Amino acid sequence: MRAQSLTLAAAGAALLAPTTISDVAPLPDAVHERAGNAGPPGSAGSAGGVRAADLLAAVRDCVPVSHGLYRTDDGAPADIPVCGKRGAVFWKADLDIDCDGRRGPYCNESTDPLFADATAFRQSDGNYLSAETLPYVVVPAASHIWNHYEHGVRSGTVAAVIHGDRVQYAVVGDLGPEGLIGEASYATARGLGIRPDPQGGGAASGVTYIFFEGSGVSPIENSRAAVAEGERLAREFIRRNEAHWGRSPQTFR
Repeated sequence: MRAQSLTLAAAGAALLAPTTISDVAPLPDAVHERAGNAGPPGSAGSAGGVRAADLLAAVRDCVPVSHGLYRTDDGAPADIPVCGKRGAVFWKADLDIDCDGRRGPYCNESTDPLFADATAFRQSDGNYLSAETLPYVVVPAASHIWNHYEHGVRSGTVAAVIHGDRVQYAVVGDLGPEGLIGEASYATARGLGIRPDPQGGGAASGVTYIFFEGSGVSPIENSRAAVAEGERLAREFIRRNEAHWGRSPQTFR
């Protein structure tokens, strides 16, 4: 796991007994709802769902909106731009596991040596978010590289996270270091079929994050609302961007 998010809190002594990640109980239905992940590429996918392949086709080309490039991990090359395309910003990176927020059986000081008991944003009852149960994404803190607020990305903004043929809808729930990108909650990883262990889990590459500008879910912890809104926004985004860009783009490899 790379440097932890900005909601840095000193991790105290281990409070809970170690937990085996492979023994994780099923997450709520809303966490597992996904779109376009049934069948081989080109198949109809799940009933009524937006296919991962269609979303990836819509963000194949990158017109950078960031003023610089991000690293996926400390010591890695800075080569990840934030891209923009009518109604969304997006990037392609790795997925590091964010286990911060409310303590639970799978996110605590025993399972994650970098655990912090806070997130940048809170749910409607004032408590910090639960990485175990809420699919959320971490965005880099505003900096000279990129200011997410200028692109309508803030607490509760709806995102589509794609890995392989799976789509997981999530919300913006935490802020990370200014120069690093590519992090999402334990629940997001679970929904994508990625090993969610904060020690050794995650995906080294191949994860696409699409944020729908100006969107939002309230309360932020309403996973079902994020799925419903994400589906609607994804369909609109695909329709809006069927035409090619008129300027020379960069193509993701």
